[in-house]
Amino acid sequence: MYEFLKGEIRELSPTFVVLENNGIGFFINISLNTYSQLSNKEVSLLYIHEVIREDAHQLFGFFDKTEREIFTLLISVSGVGANTARVMLSSLSSNEIKNAILNGDINLLKSIKGIGAKTAERIIIDLRDKVGKVEGSDKINFQLDNTIKDEALSALVMLGFPKNKVDKVITIILKENNELKVESLIKEALKRL
Repeated sequence: MYEFLKGEIRELSPTFVVLENNGIGFFINISLNTYSQLSNKEVSLLYIHEVIREDAHQLFGFFDKTEREIFTLLISVSGVGANTARVMLSSLSSNEIKNAILNGDINLLKSIKGIGAKTAERIIIDLRDKVGKVEGSDKINFQLDNTIKDEALSALVMLGFPKNKVDKVITIILKENNELKVESLIKEALKRL
């Protein structure tokens, strides 16, 4: 298994890059997000995920580890292959995909070419717990959002409101404004319950 490849960029297109390392050219599939990071560079380091099938050995390269981790999680979902995951990472950033999964935003995932309602639901169900563990620049924000949500949820349940209904209302409120503190979130939820 390859961890990363570093080399001179010999060829670059929106879907692939050819990196030369010690006289060997590696053909690496990339997302549009990685492509935009590689523009105007002569040398690059890409984090690699290797896909081995009966008929092909493919390398997928990512500018940062977070994008590779999201890719790896996406291809673990039944019905999502490597090319579909690459299309997803070309359509949305890693953080947008994480947000969509954590917030259960089926419509955003469905807006990606090749992703239907059932696949979007499966991605959310399979990855909601795992995606929060992915390291990234906004990991703290996700933990903070989840802590605030959990505190507000438990407070409202203790007040006698049904957990499922409270969870839906809080999720909607956080989609509208994720800057709220616990007290403000509870007050807003009480207005809507």
